[in-house]
Amino acid sequence: MICNADFHIHSLFSMASSRNTTPENLIDSCLIKGLDILGSGDALHPVWRKMWDDYGPDDKDVTVIPTTEVQAEGRVHHLILMEDFDQAQTIAEEFRPYSKNIDSDGRPHVNLDGGRIAKIVHDAGAYIGPAHAFTPWTGMYGRFDSLHECYGGEPVDFLELGLSADTTYGERIPELLGIPFLSNSDAHSPQLHKLGREFNRLDISCRSIKSVLDAVFRGKIVLNAGFFPEEGKYNRTACTRCYRQFSVPEAEGLSWRCPDDGGSIKMGVRDRALSHSNESAQHGNRPPYMHIIPLGEIIQKTVGASSPGTKKCAGLYKSFIDSLGDEISILIDIPYERLSSVDEKTAEAILKFRNEDVVLHPGGGGKYGGFDLVLN
Repeated sequence: MICNADFHIHSLFSMASSRNTTPENLIDSCLIKGLDILGSGDALHPVWRKMWDDYGPDDKDVTVIPTTEVQAEGRVHHLILMEDFDQAQTIAEEFRPYSKNIDSDGRPHVNLDGGRIAKIVHDAGAYIGPAHAFTPWTGMYGRFDSLHECYGGEPVDFLELGLSADTTYGERIPELLGIPFLSNSDAHSPQLHKLGREFNRLDISCRSIKSVLDAVFRGKIVLNAGFFPEEGKYNRTACTRCYRQFSVPEAEGLSWRCPDDGGSIKMGVRDRALSHSNESAQHGNRPPYMHIIPLGEIIQKTVGASSPGTKKCAGLYKSFIDSLGDEISILIDIPYERLSSVDEKTAEAILKFRNEDVVLHPGGGGKYGGFDLVLN
């Protein structure tokens, strides 16, 4: 059984999250998006756990996996996947002596290093890996030179690539051989251009949580999907004030200070991944990575709108969903002929994404990248 999964989201209890991020709204968006499996996000928060309890986490249409993100010492973020909400409560109690906001923030700060956090997680029977591993401010490789430096002797179970990276960024790093890569949205709202903007396609035997986790850790991820890395806001090495981009030798020669405005130059995800890579290293038998963006943003480009939320975009989006089903199927599975029966220009744009026929404008320093489509 082939299913789509987004393991990393946040609740209304996380900073900068929409108040509309409720279980009911998330599940409704999953059905439109085409997500069969959803990480609960923020599972250490007691009220959020209760909200899922009241809603019913075994909803027949969407399997909900208890997940959370925590911030450790040094501001490094870790993603945790659990088998049930009882594990989440156990982990929360173990973290409580080291966290002042375990009950108030969806993504709590835990005053422990990565190794001690991973040990608590593993002792509870759960799974852990670096969240958005390559990002400069809170990614593991942004703070440490190796997994061992971050986690000590405690192993990691997966690595999350993040919006500024794809499989090619990690597959030549020798220490990552055999570690599954996840591509997740890190969404802070149920909006359809946020939720599932990156996802994983799994081959599972059934829709149980155990089957989903087995698929992740036994090589049954058949596709990772998400942004072109260049679209991420930390992809290239750049000034964090004016966003001027630099090569690493240029930045080093400038002592990592922008000559234009004195701003800090931050090493980008691409250069950071390259610095850890070995071209002769084995990359393992990894699934393909498909570059996509949300359907709403594709429609925005084709109609020339200011945002995916305009009335014109929303109307065309609804026509696609009503006619063809869920968004993920529209983006990667449904044939061009059926797409063009709804709107030919959008169908052409989707086909160009499938063929990676896009002009990219890389982001960096905190500014998102962009893309252009040359349509007939």
